[in-house]
Parts: sequence; structure tokens; C-alpha cells
Amino acid sequence: MPPDHSLHTLYSDHHSWLKAWLRGKLGNASDAADLAQDTFMRLLQRQEQLQLNTPRAFLRTVARGLVIDHWRREELHRAYLEALAHVPEALVPSVESRELLLELLERLARLLDGLKPKVRQAFLLAQCDGLSHKAIAEQMGISLRSVERYVADALYHCYLLRYEDER
Repeated sequence: MPPDHSLHTLYSDHHSWLKAWLRGKLGNASDAADLAQDTFMRLLQRQEQLQLNTPRAFLRTVARGLVIDHWRREELHRAYLEALAHVPEALVPSVESRELLLELLERLARLLDGLKPKVRQAFLLAQCDGLSHKAIAEQMGISLRSVERYVADALYHCYLLRYEDER
């Protein structure tokens, strides 16, 4: 796309196409409309000027990431509701608390998503299960030094993500 094309032109030329593409991926028009809007919102937040030769390929790439995030959220939501079904009725959190917990779970999932599987596993065993590094090493069948490195890598990753907006 020539440099004089604005985001407005990109939106007017390709929004309907993107929404139809998303509807094919998601199977419903409502989620497709939401993710099409989210795609263009992402572009609005970009600092650099868009100069696209293949605007639909670019939009599809941005939207594909949002679809993956959407599916991940849906799976997390289903798992959370399934876990709640096993909680005694007297202990089920309020609707407001459930929404806050689900939001927290989504943030944690995004945070952990950037970790390699073994790093994530070691970190979760340490943080959630409270296992010692030695116990983690035994359970995972790796060296104590590897566990220490994995947990340190995960903590550093969390630190970077936590403070990235302040840099």
C-alpha cells in the first residue's frame, strides 16, 4: 500500500473482508466483529507509519494472533468453569469475584505463555505447588542446577513483563 494510504483507508477497504475471514475462523459473527475491531485498534496504537504492499496479509497476521488469544481465553474460561463445578456450593465465589479471578488467570496465562515448557513447569512447581528445587529436579528428572536456572529465567521473564510499560 502506498505511504499516503491512511488507517482510515485501510479500514474502509478491508474491514468487511477481515470480518468475513474472521467469521470463517471463529464460526460466529459477533466474535468476528469484535476481533476485526481489535485488529484495527492494535494498528491505531502503533507508533510507526504503516506502509503496506500486501495489506490483507498484514491484517490476517495481526488478526491470527488475536484469534489464538481468543481461543486460549475460551479454553481457560471453560477449564475455570469446569473447576468451579467441583467446588462445594457454599465456597463458590460471587460473580464479581469469578470475573476478577478469570481476568487474573488470563494475565497469568499470557505471562507464562512466553516461557519454554520446562521453564514454565519448573516455575509452576515452585510457585504453585511449593516444591523445593531439589524436589522439582527429581520430579522432572533434571539437575538441580537446571531447576535453579529455569526458575531464575522465569522470574526474570516475569520481571521484564511487569516493568516493560515503565521503560
